[in-house]
Amino acid sequence: MQPGVLALIVGSGITVLLLFFAAILGLKILFRWDIRSNSEEQLGLERKTYLVSTLVQYGLLFEVVSLFLFIYTADDIHNLLVGAMCATGSLNANAYGFPALYAKIATLFLSGSWIALNYIDNKAEDYPLTRTKYRLLLAIFPVVLAGYVLQTEYFSRISPNVITSCCGVLFSEGSKGIASSIAFLPARPMQSVFYSLFAVTAMTGVAAIRTGTRMYFVSFSFLSGVFFIASIAAILSFISLYFYQLPTHHCPFDVLQSGYYYAGYPLYASLFAGCFFGIMTGVVEPFRKIGSLSHVIPLVQRRWALVSILAIALFVAISLAPVVFLPFKLGGY
Repeated sequence: MQPGVLALIVGSGITVLLLFFAAILGLKILFRWDIRSNSEEQLGLERKTYLVSTLVQYGLLFEVVSLFLFIYTADDIHNLLVGAMCATGSLNANAYGFPALYAKIATLFLSGSWIALNYIDNKAEDYPLTRTKYRLLLAIFPVVLAGYVLQTEYFSRISPNVITSCCGVLFSEGSKGIASSIAFLPARPMQSVFYSLFAVTAMTGVAAIRTGTRMYFVSFSFLSGVFFIASIAAILSFISLYFYQLPTHHCPFDVLQSGYYYAGYPLYASLFAGCFFGIMTGVVEPFRKIGSLSHVIPLVQRRWALVSILAIALFVAISLAPVVFLPFKLGGY
C-alpha cells in the first residue's frame, strides 16, 4: 500500500492499456494510411490518429517520469528490508529489481524518441512520419509491457523477512560483476577520459549548431551516446566518491538521499536529458530528405543540440561541485 508503488502500478497499467489500443490502430495505419486519399476511412483514421497520439504522448510522458519515481520508491522502501541501506539493497531484494530498472531506462529512451517524432510529425501538414512513429510504437509496446510485468513482480515479491545485500557488497572491490569492475577503474585516467570526452562532445555540438551540417549532427549524436556510457562509469568510478567523501564508497544511489540534498536527481536528470537530446539530433537526420520536413528538421536539431549541451554542462557542473567546495581529495587513488 506504499503510495509510490500504487502510483507506478496504476499509472503504468493505464499506459499499457493505452498502448495496446494504439497498437491496434497502428496496425491498421500501416496498411491503410494514405494522406492523399479523401475517403471516409482515411478521414476517420486521421481523427483517430490525432486523438490517440495525444493520449499516447501523455502515457509515454508518465513512463519517462516513472523512471525517477521508481528509483525514489525503491530508495524509500529500503527501511522495510533487512540489510538494505539504499535503493541498491531494495532492488537486490529479489530477481526482478534490477531488470525492472533496466526496462525503465530503455522505456525512457524509447518513449522520448516517440514523443520527439510525434512533435516533428505534427509540424508538417502531410504528417510524413505517421507510419514511422506507429512502427516505433509497435516496438515500444512489448518493452513497456515487459517493464510493467517486471515492476509488478518486483513489488509483489518483496519480502521484509529476506536479508538483502546492499551497495557495500555489490560495489565492493572483492565483488564479482561488471558494476564492481567499473567502480574500481583507476580514478585519474577516468577523470581524464570523462572531462576530455565532455569537451569534445560539447565542441562538436557547438559546431553542429553553427554549421547545421549532417556530419556534425551525426558525430554529436554518436558522441552523446558514448558520453552517456562514460558518465555512468565516471559516477561509479570517481564522481560518487566526492559526494560521499569516502574513497571506497561507489554506490550510484546513495546520492539520491536527503543526506546528500537529493543531488542525484538533478545529476541524473541532466545526464539523461542531455544525452537523449544529443542522440536524437542524429536519429532525425535521415528525415531531412522529406520535403515537408526539410526546413523543420534543421531548426529542431539546432534547438535540441543547444538543450543537450546545456544539460550535459549542468551535469558536469553538479559533479564538479563537491570537488570544488568540499575538502575531500582523491590523492593517490
